[in-house]
Amino acid sequence: MTKLKLGPLADDTPVKLAVELPASLHRDLVLYGELLGRSSTGGQEVAVPPQKLVVPMLERFLASDRGFAKARRSVGVRGQSDG
Repeated sequence: MTKLKLGPLADDTPVKLAVELPASLHRDLVLYGELLGRSSTGGQEVAVPPQKLVVPMLERFLASDRGFAKARRSVGVRGQSDG
């Protein structure tokens, strides 16, 4: 068989996840989206919906958690951003 440069592809199929949020957290996400929309559009009101915030927030949280990074390395699990 021919040896290709590209190895096996990771399963990047999106996974739908339904969660219930406390009302106070939802209000904070809505406010965060409004503030983010203002800052990225020069003061215009273009709110980012809460569901668009969850993935980048979780990715940033996991990327900044040193304990998680150390544990992940110790079990040999590679994340998408590890290349």
